[in-house]
Amino acid sequence: CPVSCTRYSPMGLGMEVMAPATINALNGSSVKLSCTFNSCYKVENKQFSLNWTYQECRNCSEELFLQFRTKIMNKQLDRFGNRVEFTGNPAKYDVSFTLKNVQLEDEGTYNCYVLNPPDRHRGHASISLKVLTKEPPKHDSTVAVIVGASVGGFLAVVILVLMVVKCVRRKKQQRLNTDDQKTEEEGKTDGEGNPDEGTK
Repeated sequence: CPVSCTRYSPMGLGMEVMAPATINALNGSSVKLSCTFNSCYKVENKQFSLNWTYQECRNCSEELFLQFRTKIMNKQLDRFGNRVEFTGNPAKYDVSFTLKNVQLEDEGTYNCYVLNPPDRHRGHASISLKVLTKEPPKHDSTVAVIVGASVGGFLAVVILVLMVVKCVRRKKQQRLNTDDQKTEEEGKTDGEGNPDEGTK
């Protein structure tokens, strides 16, 4: 195995399989169970092998339902019927599959096993599938609320600042107007007072 193998896993084993720990799916929908892998070597169909198994519970035995030996083979379990579709591409290190028309009894653990010789060690990852009967609340709704509140708060501050500025300007204008009125009134009283002084 080349030196670059050590990047992928400890002790230079050269195989790392990656999959999400948990996937939620809505009852009756289709869901992609994603599984990808890293390998030091190019995938050769004659040597590459893949197994997808299903476990109903932690201590239950694993049931093989999808296999790759030179080509993809569905093991048509009664549980899944023809609802399993391989949607990966081993040449691109993707061995994902899609489960159609998800049922409540599809809940369980899905195991992805990959072997890509000359790598000697088989890689493995597990996905826990949870089937929901109603649409879950969106994760970003909290973020949206926070963003909305922030934007709303920011707008409120801007409006408040504008109002303060407007009020200050209005007060200044009123002060100028009253000053102008005072000067006009003083001018009038001065004008009216002079003739009186002249008569005296």
